[in-house]
Amino acid sequence: MKKLIYIFCALCLLQACKVDVENPNSLIKENFWKTESDALHGVNAIYNMFYKPGTYARWMWFRHDLTSDEGFSQSPWAELREWTQFTYNNYNFAEGNGMTYSECYQAVFRANQVLFHVPQIAFANETNREQLLGQAYFLRGLYYYNLAVLWGTENKSLPIILEPSTPGMQPEGHTETEVFQQAILDLTEAQRLLPNAWSGSDKGRTTRGAALALRAKCYMQLHQWQEARADLAWLVDGEGRSFYDLVPNYANNFSSTQENNIESVFEIQYSDVNKAPAGDGAFSVDPNLGLHRGQFFAPPGVGWNDGELRPWIVSEFKKEKTRTNGNDVRLKFTAFYQGMENDYADNTKIYSLTSNNALWQQSNWQGRVFFRKYSSTDRGLDDYYNPINVRVIRFADVLLMYAECIAESDGNLDEAVALVNRVRERVNMPALTVNHFASTTDKARFLKRLQMERFLELATEGHRWADIKRWGLLNNQAGIDELKQRDADFNNFVIGRHGSLPIPSDEVNNNPNVVQNPNY
Repeated sequence: MKKLIYIFCALCLLQACKVDVENPNSLIKENFWKTESDALHGVNAIYNMFYKPGTYARWMWFRHDLTSDEGFSQSPWAELREWTQFTYNNYNFAEGNGMTYSECYQAVFRANQVLFHVPQIAFANETNREQLLGQAYFLRGLYYYNLAVLWGTENKSLPIILEPSTPGMQPEGHTETEVFQQAILDLTEAQRLLPNAWSGSDKGRTTRGAALALRAKCYMQLHQWQEARADLAWLVDGEGRSFYDLVPNYANNFSSTQENNIESVFEIQYSDVNKAPAGDGAFSVDPNLGLHRGQFFAPPGVGWNDGELRPWIVSEFKKEKTRTNGNDVRLKFTAFYQGMENDYADNTKIYSLTSNNALWQQSNWQGRVFFRKYSSTDRGLDDYYNPINVRVIRFADVLLMYAECIAESDGNLDEAVALVNRVRERVNMPALTVNHFASTTDKARFLKRLQMERFLELATEGHRWADIKRWGLLNNQAGIDELKQRDADFNNFVIGRHGSLPIPSDEVNNNPNVVQNPNY
């Protein structure tokens, strides 16, 4: 009773006098950012953006995988389907554009909070401060990389924000090149401050090797091959070689029981411990920490099936046999497709379903190919709580990037070929000299072959859109014609327009310093 009276009186006083009463239990800027624990929580809040639907938990895959020639959508959700077909009508469409754009900048905002406040906190051990700042720099660099890849043009379209945002801010727009350059600056700081490895419960946090690998990706998008080559050399030939290698079993890269292994350069830690709502709730006390991708890409009867693979993927894998005349094992772990049970031993299960002629003759299965990587097939289902960690960068990717940089910088082609062969050998594929001899003696042919080698190794892992953009396939009719042969959606592609997404309309309308991307 006394409590109720107090509340009533307080409400009356507030209404009469308009007195501002501060809740002593709430977290506000004035009572936070005081301790080392606050600093750690601030950094963890940046990592928490990985569990939001607009980033890697869900919608990011629609942009990196489905928009490329690897995937497409036949979703009954028309607008979602159209955004993989280069049919952009509502630029504010949250699931296709606005949510991912917004959450990338939310991550930048959280990183900026750490980078602004943590230097002012007293630390008992300065190394702890440096490592927290290094993580913030890395994560800001990662989101600027994604912003540049997806929305970047040579228009001044993308804000670069380096301090905590305030209401009413209207930051200047910047070009794709400038955003990549900012990511490079962030990653330069990150690699200086981060440790080579973590242990115990900190395993999975970002490291110096991850910062160098991501910085190399930024350099490569700018065609700065020598700089990228130097970064990758640290991981392959330098100090980092004691921390990274290929795992013997390719499948271990997509298993919940083989996470944070020696091939992992950076991976997102997913878990099914909190079966909270599907990630849309911003203020959940116990947030969902799982991967949603499988729920959206799984076949009919298992998931929503809003995304699937182009059939050329299966035929491309089957063009070559292994050294023992078998099928490339990477296909087994990349796709579900008709006849898969005949191509590999112990390959009959599609989640809890059985792959056989009857299943594939169903009207909603005929002729289709479905995503397999990062699927919770061991549980027989997929949902919003998939616990499999996403390997954002793995060492096989590093080896293939290093090969590309060596060739592009006119290095020793034999060294580049050896790096590709190292990746092929892991899955028992013959050396390039056996079936692709011309690619081992000519730079241009090697680089063209490398495009397919990256697909075979890294298909559906979120690299393809950045790759085809870097290779210039989106900039000329010959490149688009090549992509059309694999993906009919590229019949809708307009050169000079669709190489980047439109900036959400609200962002352009509310900030006169940001201009819309060309031809939108």
